Amino acid sequence: QVHLVESGGGLVQPGGSLRLSCAASGFSFSSCTMSWYRQGPGKEREFVATISSTGGDLNYADSVKGRFTISRDNAMSMVYLQMNNLKPEDTAIYYCRARRVSGAIYWGQGTQVTVSS
Repeated sequence: QVHLVESGGGLVQPGGSLRLSCAASGFSFSSCTMSWYRQGPGKEREFVATISSTGGDLNYADSVKGRFTISRDNAMSMVYLQMNNLKPEDTAIYYCRARRVSGAIYWGQGTQVTVSS
């Protein structure tokens, strides 16, 4: 059974940092493209960052470039999102997404990130 479980969210002050983690199981993690998406209050879900199966290709939304870093550990079936210099507009539920070579897509349940003083 496929599982994607995010963790690491919480309340942080503007300018602070958080590291999100996503633990994957039940599928061939090392062959999947992994991504982070987010959905802010009253907003559509939006792309944040993606990493290729080998970790050699990274892409970021313009709004997070230079502040967020996506990484993965294929041996542990984990993907991470290091978030620095957080802003109030980064407040959202953050979701982990896996995309298989076949095109199948899996989502985690999300973790809440709140940036507020």
